[in-house]
Amino acid sequence: MKKNPQVLEPIDGVQYRRAKLWQIILYACSALSNMAVYILIQQASYAASIGFGISTAIIGVIIMGTRILDAVTDSLLAFVYDRVNTRFGKIRILLIVGWLIQSFGLLGMFHLFSSKGLGVATFALSYVVYIIGYTLVNMTGQTIPALMSNDPKQRPKIGVWLTAFNYVVPMALSIVLSNVILKAAGGEYNQAYLSMAVFMVVGLSGLGVLLTCIGVSAFDKPENFSGIGKHEHLKFKDMIDVLSHNKPLQSYIAAQASDKIAQLVAGQAIITTMLYGIVIGNVGLGTILSAIGMFPSIIFAVFGARYAGKHGSKKAIVDWTWACIGTSVLMILFFVLIRNNTVAIAAMGSLPMIGYVLITFLCRGTQMCVTTSATSFMADVIDYELDRSGRYIPAVVSGTYSLIDKIISSFGAVLATGCIALIGYTNTVPQPTDPLTPSVFWMTLALMYVLPIIGWIITLIAMKPCKLDKAEMVEVQKRIAEKKAEAKAELAAE
Repeated sequence: MKKNPQVLEPIDGVQYRRAKLWQIILYACSALSNMAVYILIQQASYAASIGFGISTAIIGVIIMGTRILDAVTDSLLAFVYDRVNTRFGKIRILLIVGWLIQSFGLLGMFHLFSSKGLGVATFALSYVVYIIGYTLVNMTGQTIPALMSNDPKQRPKIGVWLTAFNYVVPMALSIVLSNVILKAAGGEYNQAYLSMAVFMVVGLSGLGVLLTCIGVSAFDKPENFSGIGKHEHLKFKDMIDVLSHNKPLQSYIAAQASDKIAQLVAGQAIITTMLYGIVIGNVGLGTILSAIGMFPSIIFAVFGARYAGKHGSKKAIVDWTWACIGTSVLMILFFVLIRNNTVAIAAMGSLPMIGYVLITFLCRGTQMCVTTSATSFMADVIDYELDRSGRYIPAVVSGTYSLIDKIISSFGAVLATGCIALIGYTNTVPQPTDPLTPSVFWMTLALMYVLPIIGWIITLIAMKPCKLDKAEMVEVQKRIAEKKAEAKAELAAE
């Protein structure tokens, strides 16, 4: 098995590089790290309460504060990324170091310091350590696709494999945690459960990092991280420069952030309770659809990747965003037509249920295509920055996006609670047993489907002035190759 990346014959005057399938699959195994940790950290409230005796209100404050820290560290750790460049490469070193820091924080929260009589400060410090490690692992992982391939046909396919693993891993882990680990702990969230869960997740995340390191080893070489010309270490002003002058990045941030906040609002438990518990009358339907909807979503992702490879990432984002708007409008019309008998959706085998399931799959499938296209577009933006400034700074590009994205998306819960307060839920939260009123019906539709439509309209507006289409990416790759050749020749002449 050769480890070197594939080199294609020149296409449109561009010498593209491609990753091999096994390398892509091993990179996708990074989901074993990211998504396993994501599922575990959702239970941090249990760790704080059981292991450290912290009240629910204080837990909320700690988690909110660490989310702000998470946004800040995304950009700050870009400087660490820039300065690490050993003969063993950059990616593998950062992944392993990040995993070690992350694991210590998790073990501290869930096992090492848990149930020892320690209080708020110890838990908060452990959480901060986890955030730093997780950010380092996640940020480094986001830079890998651009490094593995610059072939516009292959980049979307990398996103498909990652998306598929990101679906399967959390679902499988959730089943194991609830049906194996929880039962082994006596059916209660206790210290035994916390300890078993954290050791399993730390082990899985370690395996994910190891497989990712193997997959990226052929690309993780010092020469692949050089820009055009003499390298200078990053300064804070460089991040400002990227945000100010990288127009495709500006479009990407506006498009993704608007979509993200809409999705976060729609995904809030109080909103899904209104949809499935009150409007439809079947709380479990949402969980069932999430499980069975995984497979058609992956099929859509494959189709979306092929479309992006053929037409370019920008066009794919725009076209599939229009499809998202269309399917959401279709869903709104569906609910309006059956608004007097929405509980019929909960009847197994009924026409309303079949119609709802099919439209739901269409909605989620088209959204998956946007996600796949956006992943490859981020790699395009990184290459654009190399062409624009002469600097290969993927962590700065992704970190700048993450900083703004997380700050904006932090308003998701506030927006959701504020909207339902308008219909009377000021001191209570929606319960499945609440009556279906016109205000509940229309607010549910507004938050689940109208708000995302607004987000997609913003995406279309943001992407319209962006000139980074398929044809321009060919020219970008040509200019990068020419500039690198000139820089190499000048260096040889000195």
